[in-house]
Amino acid sequence: MPLVTAVCRVDRLLPDSGTIGVTAIDKRPVEGPVRVRPLGLYADVQADRKHHGGEDQAVYAYADEDAAYFAQLLDREVPPGLFGENLRTTGVDVTGAVTGERWRIGETLELEVTIPRIPCGTFARRMRVDKWVKRFTEEGRPGAYLRVVRSGPVSAGDPVVVTHRPDHGVTIGQVFAGLTPEQARAVLASGHGTGPGGPGTGGLAPKVVRDVSKVLARASA
Repeated sequence: MPLVTAVCRVDRLLPDSGTIGVTAIDKRPVEGPVRVRPLGLYADVQADRKHHGGEDQAVYAYADEDAAYFAQLLDREVPPGLFGENLRTTGVDVTGAVTGERWRIGETLELEVTIPRIPCGTFARRMRVDKWVKRFTEEGRPGAYLRVVRSGPVSAGDPVVVTHRPDHGVTIGQVFAGLTPEQARAVLASGHGTGPGGPGTGGLAPKVVRDVSKVLARASA
């Protein structure tokens, strides 16, 4: 059964040599239920709010299976929270999740898959692995950001149920690798009506709409 195996939030802000001066990437597992609201987990923060956080990146999920892959690759442990994730899962193909699909976690929490995690310099400094951004990118296991559709608590051990999967079939891994114009059109064409993404987007998260629109703009330039 797909499950949440750990719930992580910031343990403390750490000094960082980047432009912000501190980082909140130090996430660690917590016990008991944690309330999840539109901007993320209760008591969690993002130091660089220009590039991290916000409603479309409220929660970051990473799979135990992908963490185990990196643990073997790097010959070191990859415990929950090391990559800055909020949710560690098992039995969930996070990178294979379709952008726009929805997960119900526990009794009430509902999340929607939005975009892949893009590795940055802060992540590289956290890992202290030579050429980490390049290596992480090449492995194609980015994990996924999610927006909060319905607030609720989350605890380790909660089941994860996919309640909706869009017909376009474009996955987080494909978005991470770079969409073709055909894939971008499929994402935009998959919805209709109104929703958080606006008219004609089927409720797609605004950042998803912006990203796929950029692909089409480049293709037509």
